Amino acid sequence: MTAADQRPLNEVVFLTVAEVATVMRVSKMTVYRLVHSGHLPAIRVGRSFRVPEQAVHEYLRDSYVGVETA
Repeated sequence: MTAADQRPLNEVVFLTVAEVATVMRVSKMTVYRLVHSGHLPAIRVGRSFRVPEQAVHEYLRDSYVGVETA
């Protein structure tokens, strides 16, 4: 369960695919791939997708790769 699931729906901030792409510094196509593969949760509004802002932050945090120095 994500933090977005625990918040009242009126407090959840939704981002467009373009906004997610800007935050993540990737292309919109990459965001669409993440949504369609299930790696990034989203809701469909008409023909568009909206992604909970918290889900973007969780995805980035969980995907972080630390570099070990020897």
